[in-house]
Amino acid sequence: MWFKNLSVFRLTEAFDLTPEQLEQKLAAMVFQPCSSHQEFSFGWTAPVGRGSEQLVHSSNGFMMLCGKKEEKVLPTAVVNEMVQEKIIDTEAKEHRKLSKKERTAIKDELIFELLPKAFSFSRKTYAYIDPKGAWLIVDAASTKNAEDFLSNLRKCLGSLPAVPINTIDKPIVTMTQWLMDNNSPDDITIEDECELRAPEEAGGIIRCKRHDLSLPEIKNHLDSGKQVIKLAVNWADRIAFVIDEHLAVKRLRFLELVQDQMMDMEAEGEAEKFDADFSIMSLEIANLLPRLLELFGGESRV
Repeated sequence: MWFKNLSVFRLTEAFDLTPEQLEQKLAAMVFQPCSSHQEFSFGWTAPVGRGSEQLVHSSNGFMMLCGKKEEKVLPTAVVNEMVQEKIIDTEAKEHRKLSKKERTAIKDELIFELLPKAFSFSRKTYAYIDPKGAWLIVDAASTKNAEDFLSNLRKCLGSLPAVPINTIDKPIVTMTQWLMDNNSPDDITIEDECELRAPEEAGGIIRCKRHDLSLPEIKNHLDSGKQVIKLAVNWADRIAFVIDEHLAVKRLRFLELVQDQMMDMEAEGEAEKFDADFSIMSLEIANLLPRLLELFGGESRV
């Protein structure tokens, strides 16, 4: 359950639903497996997992949700080959070239026939709402997955005014200055990974991993005009992560100070452990986010 990525949205209006009210709204779209001819299915499931039916897990005022998506797997290369064979056979029998519309119809019919036999896979996406801090935080590595989650949540709630976070200073400029000066804020330790990009369109990209970023070769790239678009940092020896130019947090790791808290928590059973982990994680992130905005000049509401 510990989040690995943070796609952060600012709630622009007060979130007034209680956990019970939110549960009722999500119940209209409980996860159901794909039917035989469905390509995919999305719905809400219990965040705690097996043994729980609650669609909202509430702790310290934070509300955890879990969306589940199941998709049928039809290999594109196989489908295309079968479609092509069907088109060739049909054209040979009818002694004519098929139109684009007829070719599309053949593909649609073939997919319809294959779907009941296709394998399926599913994935869960976790997120939680922080009404007091006015945050929606999605554990998603890509913007598209985070936006899809938000879109499905809006279907249940009717509306949910939320926008990606934005800062007054551009993260690229600030992170580049940190490396250029070899100097970062006291509570930020630059680690051994970065990604640099030349500012011109389709500019070259340099990726460094397990590399001392204070070495002259990195500064040479910066002197030539390249800018930092991703940077691995450690915040206050509590959380390590990679921050990118859009303020997305990836490869999140909770460090020893936080893990010690987790070890000190006594929990019996899966539900209690989930609750303890969620409590610690959400409070740590609640402390991190305001500082993250502050590092880049404060939040821009424009």
